[in-house]
Amino acid sequence: MKKRILVVDDEPAITRMVKLNLERTGDYEVRTENQGSMAVSAAKEFKPDLIFLDVMMPDMSGDEVSELLKEDEELSKIKYIFMTAIVTKDETEAMGTNIGGNEFLAKPVKTDELIATIERMLGDT
Repeated sequence: MKKRILVVDDEPAITRMVKLNLERTGDYEVRTENQGSMAVSAAKEFKPDLIFLDVMMPDMSGDEVSELLKEDEELSKIKYIFMTAIVTKDETEAMGTNIGGNEFLAKPVKTDELIATIERMLGDT
């Protein structure tokens, strides 16, 4: 069964690229959303196994979205990974990729890094 991934980023080029690369593997069903404020309703409808969530979006931050997800009993079990361009890959490696109990990837994220992170987070679920 394909894993369901919701990609939330205010940059359509990024969501398209991530969707294309993940779907190309044949292992994932991917939905994209380009507004943080629409992420919770998209999650309710799509029921993803995991959400890639941009940290900085104009209408609602990734942190705000994750807090709303946690408040909803149906969505609180969804795993999520933060992505951001505000720090470099070297900085995230120095800090570690797990920040505050959440996975964290610096943009640009390579496809193999995305897939490895998904597999690590979802395992055999």
